[in-house]
Amino acid sequence: MEIAYVVLYVHDPEASYNFWVDTMGMIEKSHKQAGTFKIIQVGFANQSFNLELVPRELMQDNPHGIDLATPSLALRVDDLNSTHEFLRSRGVETSDIAEIGGVASFAFSDNEGRWFAVLAA
Repeated sequence: MEIAYVVLYVHDPEASYNFWVDTMGMIEKSHKQAGTFKIIQVGFANQSFNLELVPRELMQDNPHGIDLATPSLALRVDDLNSTHEFLRSRGVETSDIAEIGGVASFAFSDNEGRWFAVLAA
């Protein structure tokens, strides 16, 4: 497993983008559409680590009760199915594997009820 990115759930996507890019000196690494919403990954040009800026409005009806005030961690793995089975075998609450925006993933909950994502490499 490796850390893929950290998700920040933002109230004002444009202002957040401007802060991280204009003020902090990051660049836009990628973006994708989720319906009418734009999800943008930003990071420093010389690093692979990114922040993913997700509009809170997109997540209002999230199925896992994600705490939108807390950033979420996204992990990347080589074998999504084996990782899913491994976590379930250890009693970890997980969602089913699904494809969202062309990326296969699932969510899991830690011991305090925070939800995180696991993505296929």
